[in-house]
Amino acid sequence: MEDDLKSWVFFAENDIISAKELLYNPRLTGEVAFHCQQAIEKYFKAYLLKYNKQIPKIHDLLKLYGEVKKIQDWGLEEEMLITIRNLYTESCYPGDELVKPEGSLPTEEEAKSYLEFAERVESAFKSFNHASSRNSPMAKSTPTQQATQ
Repeated sequence: MEDDLKSWVFFAENDIISAKELLYNPRLTGEVAFHCQQAIEKYFKAYLLKYNKQIPKIHDLLKLYGEVKKIQDWGLEEEMLITIRNLYTESCYPGDELVKPEGSLPTEEEAKSYLEFAERVESAFKSFNHASSRNSPMAKSTPTQQATQ
């Protein structure tokens, strides 16, 4: 279970990193939103796993947060969860882009707010769990880290 938890965190961290990198390209606001949604979902699922809860095979951030709150309320704005949830798409084909309900891509400012929110989720997760993927089997250690292990 510990390796599974570290893997969820590792990939959630990668989604945050990806969103940060993509934020510099104004054409990629939908992709920023996608990675933010993915990071939040993975942090919620990692938290549920840590407490030996069934991980639901859903992508609905509000429902996942409802399961998380049964353990501990993270004090997140549910309106933002709804906004980011509504941007989610399961397909990568043209016409299925990550758009807002009215059909437009997120603005740069909106994409930035999604990233800030995803970072708040990341901080909440780590403060409640003291978890990081640094020890993930997928994480490469540097020679300095190897010397101290």
